[in-house]
Amino acid sequence: MNSEQPEERGKPVGRRIFLGTLGLGVLGVATAPTLQRGLEAFLGSAADKDPTGLTGLLPNGGGFRYYSVAASVPHKTPTSYRLKVDGLVDHPRTYGLADLRALPQTRMVKDVQCVTGWRVPGTPFEGVRLSVLLDAAGVRAKAGAVRFTCFDGTYSESLTLAQARRADVLVALRMQDKDLGHDHGGPVRLYVAPMYFYKSAKWLSGITVTEDVRPGYWENRGYDVDAWVGRSNGRDDEPTS
Repeated sequence: MNSEQPEERGKPVGRRIFLGTLGLGVLGVATAPTLQRGLEAFLGSAADKDPTGLTGLLPNGGGFRYYSVAASVPHKTPTSYRLKVDGLVDHPRTYGLADLRALPQTRMVKDVQCVTGWRVPGTPFEGVRLSVLLDAAGVRAKAGAVRFTCFDGTYSESLTLAQARRADVLVALRMQDKDLGHDHGGPVRLYVAPMYFYKSAKWLSGITVTEDVRPGYWENRGYDVDAWVGRSNGRDDEPTS
């Protein structure tokens, strides 16, 4: 995801520091705000004093903190937002936010697991199942994957077609029982519940059906293409409804 990766403006975090944050990140979620503030102060909370980008790994008091791999991200309003579905489909379409809100909505409450080790438990997400948009588009027989692009102009992700059709993969419009704000990737983001959060691309603007998986932003920097969290997080059982 754009919001919690161990890199700031293209500067990688060293292995020793990165491993050390695995414990700190979990601790920051589970402990009081006072300790959380202490951890941020220790790491250097101001971006211009934190060349490692480590503070971007830590959730804030609300469970998350803003992070982007782009220098700046334009804001989209409910009237200006557009989501394009294209590629190997029979019926390409562009959705406005009102169009997406008019479709059947699914709500799920799952833990959010960052690859760096911290977790935000019991996070509600609501939106349209990705499979609904794929079915409406008419996926062609030769298709095998889905690529996601974002209006930050930088981030991208991919899933296999089978993964994308899971019932716990959403084009999310709401998070924590609120409309998705800009800092959380709004007005629309991807939410891939059974995988590490970097798969849940923020500021979603494009869904392109492709023949093969194309590695996304973090996969091109060494992350796993298949980012299953596993049974330790209780999220690998696909919901049936």
